[in-house]
Amino acid sequence: MSRPRCERCQRPLDHCLCPLIPSLDSRTRVVLLQHPSETSHALNTARLAALGLVNAELRVGEVFEDLGDLLSAPGYRPVLLFPGEQAQVLAAYGDAEGRPLMLIVPDGTWRKARKLLYLNPLLEALPRVTLAQVSPSRYRVRKAPEPGAVSTIEAVVQALNVLEQPACFDALLRPFEALIEGQIRAMGTETFQRNHGEG
Repeated sequence: MSRPRCERCQRPLDHCLCPLIPSLDSRTRVVLLQHPSETSHALNTARLAALGLVNAELRVGEVFEDLGDLLSAPGYRPVLLFPGEQAQVLAAYGDAEGRPLMLIVPDGTWRKARKLLYLNPLLEALPRVTLAQVSPSRYRVRKAPEPGAVSTIEAVVQALNVLEQPACFDALLRPFEALIEGQIRAMGTETFQRNHGEG
């Protein structure tokens, strides 16, 4: 029998993260497009990001039929947070800047994220933005596929911290860090050190 889960954060009730999830306002609209294979992942960081940001939403799927409507929402300039040769490095909003960004964030492995772009040509056509410097991931229980790879929630926090400085969105990482600490405790320190310790 499966343990009862919190409806909101989807964690088992005895590990509910809701008390740690903030409610942060942002000028930037954040839209997380999650590949269906990520929804059952123990560390569903896109969901945590969507819960902690007032101006954010999470959509799950492979083909997003209403993408055109979403991208033409008035008041925002849609961009795709994804590396690429033409990707512009994110910078803080200037005073003269008009519309804030709608940050479209694909959530999934690199392969799954690329598949989302391939299946949704409107995404592929968006201007791309990227982070100038990526802080090292705190995601210590999953080996990064390449240097500079971070979890979805970390990418969102780093992007918002750049765009909306001096505002700081680090509070969004609290439930994520608690999740990781919980996983390390569950696997035991020895196993963690052996598999993920600095070698």
